[in-house]
Amino acid sequence: MAKAVVLVSGGMDSAVTLALAREQGLDCYALSVAYGQRHSAELDAARQLAPSLGAVAYKQVAVDLRAIGGSALTDDIEVPQQGGTGIPVTYVPARNTIMLSIALGWAEVLGAYELHCGVNAVDYSGYPDCRPEFVAAFEQLANLATKAGVEGMGLRVCAPLMAMSKADIVHEGLRLGVDFSMTVSCYQADIQGRACGHCDACRLRAQGFQQAGVDDPTRYC
Repeated sequence: MAKAVVLVSGGMDSAVTLALAREQGLDCYALSVAYGQRHSAELDAARQLAPSLGAVAYKQVAVDLRAIGGSALTDDIEVPQQGGTGIPVTYVPARNTIMLSIALGWAEVLGAYELHCGVNAVDYSGYPDCRPEFVAAFEQLANLATKAGVEGMGLRVCAPLMAMSKADIVHEGLRLGVDFSMTVSCYQADIQGRACGHCDACRLRAQGFQQAGVDDPTRYC
């Protein structure tokens, strides 16, 4: 069976991405990156989600992005309670590039030719590394920079949620049997995984469930 490395953050988007990859019949190797984010609740969620959604293995890799800071998620910068203009302070410099690079390395070791990630260019916070141009560019890099790309079947970077709204993602997740109560989206969730209800991630999630006409199982502080 074909293999794929799927980035799983613990949030709703990556949970649906993993469920979609499993629906395609892929052997899914779930990967989370502990990059120095504000809380461990999303990583705890990812660890539980991966086996529940059929991943054949789960791995967590640590990269200390707090050492360089520059983001409200990795530094002592206040998380904004409402959206503003421009790229927000919750953008983590090079995060998706780093996480996909780690996934790429594991894929080479496993003999996997697909990387799956839950980036989205519709209901997102303006992050530059969530755009289709970024995904296409990383796929090109992957095929230039690896033995698997040069000598193998070629590598694909799949972002199946790219053109979906949050409401679309909710509907797709329910169709696939995703238990959204297990997911954590909040930028500053407490140790129990309860959400603040004010940050961009909470706002987009709540809006998605509302537009989908579905009860939101999010637990709030």
